Amino acid sequence: MMIHDRSGSRRPMTRRPFISGQITRRQALAGAAALAGTAALSVSMLGRAAVAAPRANPMPDELRRALEDDPRAPVLGNPRGNVTLTEFFDYNCSYCRKMLPTMQKLIAADPDLRVVLRELPVFGEGSYFAARASLASTGQGRYPDFHRALLSMRGQAEEASVIATATRIGLDVARLRKDMEQGWIVDQLATTLELADHMSLMGTPSFIAGDEAVFGAMSLGELQGLVTRGRAALG
Repeated sequence: MMIHDRSGSRRPMTRRPFISGQITRRQALAGAAALAGTAALSVSMLGRAAVAAPRANPMPDELRRALEDDPRAPVLGNPRGNVTLTEFFDYNCSYCRKMLPTMQKLIAADPDLRVVLRELPVFGEGSYFAARASLASTGQGRYPDFHRALLSMRGQAEEASVIATATRIGLDVARLRKDMEQGWIVDQLATTLELADHMSLMGTPSFIAGDEAVFGAMSLGELQGLVTRGRAALG
């Protein structure tokens, strides 16, 4: 698996998210023992000229299933698409916010694309609150709307602004707060952290398709290229 850094001169962001006192453990990945014996990830810092390498070090099947087939992970685009693009993001990441219109164009232009979203709250307590709230909105069937609204908001995502955004788009805030306390949400965020750590992701946004991972903001053409290479790699 190749990891490319498209961040230019930007300082890499920490991969460690804020962990509240509610988390007492980090959920181990399913099949972790099987993954332990796999080859280490091949890390490349090739910049914008990087291209996908042959499948000399493909992503292990166990890791791909954990990354792409988690029933709790929100999915945009075509749920039955023939290729999956996974995005690791933070609602307080300015580059993640800038990527929203590009991601929308990508999905609209590719009816066979499946997008898995992974909240990776690396920017503190406000990010962690926003990630929990976004996942909790699945209980009201409003995740896509809330996701877009949170990435489109001005200012920092924190408890007050997240709740204000939920109210603005018509979510039941009392139910949202209750649903945020569900154990699966804490476990989901811990699993995403485990995945990011296991793959040595450098920060947000990070995009993965096929056997290739890219860190940093991308143009529509670059994203489409990543998806095309992912399709080709997996046949």
